[in-house]
Amino acid sequence: METKSILITGGSGLVGNAIKKVSKDYNKYKFIFVSSKDYDLTKFETTEKMFEEHHPTYVIHLAAYVGGLYKNMNNKVDMFEKNLMINYNVIKCSHNYKVEKLISCLSTCIFPDKTTYPIREHMLHDGAPHDSNFAYAHAKRMIELHSRAYRENYGDNFICITPCNIYGPYDNFSLEDGHVLPSLIHKCYLAKEKNEDFIIRGSGKPLRQFIYSYDLAKIIMILFDKNINEHNIIISSPENSEVSIETVGRIIAKNYDYENRIVFDENYSDGQYKKTVSVDKLIDIIGNFEFTSIEDGIHDSVKWFIENNKY
Repeated sequence: METKSILITGGSGLVGNAIKKVSKDYNKYKFIFVSSKDYDLTKFETTEKMFEEHHPTYVIHLAAYVGGLYKNMNNKVDMFEKNLMINYNVIKCSHNYKVEKLISCLSTCIFPDKTTYPIREHMLHDGAPHDSNFAYAHAKRMIELHSRAYRENYGDNFICITPCNIYGPYDNFSLEDGHVLPSLIHKCYLAKEKNEDFIIRGSGKPLRQFIYSYDLAKIIMILFDKNINEHNIIISSPENSEVSIETVGRIIAKNYDYENRIVFDENYSDGQYKKTVSVDKLIDIIGNFEFTSIEDGIHDSVKWFIENNKY
């Protein structure tokens, strides 16, 4: 009997590497990890070549053109166009090559800015996203619409998952283009090296739910193995795990023994104040799950960054 294959786009990134680690527990599948170095997914002919070469049974679509708050604000055209092209090409080819299940990754930052809490899956298109990331958000929302259209027209098993803020080893720790948590890990490292203040942009008051990348990978594979009827599932740590950016900064500083040098620069935008999401649907599907605490996850992320610092 031929082994069924899972193609993972964005395979060298944060979540791709986490799935690579978790994949050791799933020997019944052949895992194929690809990155932008292998195929330029903004080009249809290159995406088609990838499917032609691998003929995957299943696809986990993680690839995206991503960045933190300031990259989103400063690169709106690229955020919109590159993500539209990547997602269109992967979804279209998944249909053309008769992929049996496609799981595509969205993000909780694409939900409406003006909303009620906690946010639930059905609220995705209820209003405009926050201005700071409207281009990225609208491009990512199209994955849900595109997948739904294929389900309704052709019966394709195309599913979306919507993680909250992901962090962990192999993250993008860029000071300018990374998301808030990995950027702060890098910034605190440099501040201590130079004996300077650890400056956190904004007031530190915004609240976020975070999920450790290995927890997300485990949940993706649990969902992958289940025959589910839900078509968009929020994946997050519980509502009561929400923490402020200030708390994240202090936990990071504690790992460097540098807590007494934190300064908040309120000349910078805070972005969206909160994005609290519900995990009711997720827990209904997978049951109880033991999430990694933010303290343990940050400790492991700081350790990984120090050991692998290429910046």
